[in-house]
Amino acid sequence: MASSCSFRITRTAEDLALTLTEISQRLVKLEQRIELLELQSNQPKETQSDEEMVMLDGVDQLLQECKGLLNNSSNEVKNSSNEEHSEQLWVDENNRNEDIAA
Repeated sequence: MASSCSFRITRTAEDLALTLTEISQRLVKLEQRIELLELQSNQPKETQSDEEMVMLDGVDQLLQECKGLLNNSSNEVKNSSNEEHSEQLWVDENNRNEDIAA
């Protein structure tokens, strides 16, 4: 009975040793990957290519044009609403004058 208990303890110890070894290896690999990622993140970024810069300039120009169109259309809407309001006031005043004359 003592030998079977000893065998189980030995077997468990061996399993634990294997598990510990595997975990240690994984830890080393993870540390290496982290170190590689840190090195990559610390390296200076490559400058943008001319093609990318032209594309970004084009996008910036389109954005500016869109903003201009939006500003113009919002100004036109404000102006047209002001004109409608002033026309309405003029029509109302004419109606009052006609009522007074009658």
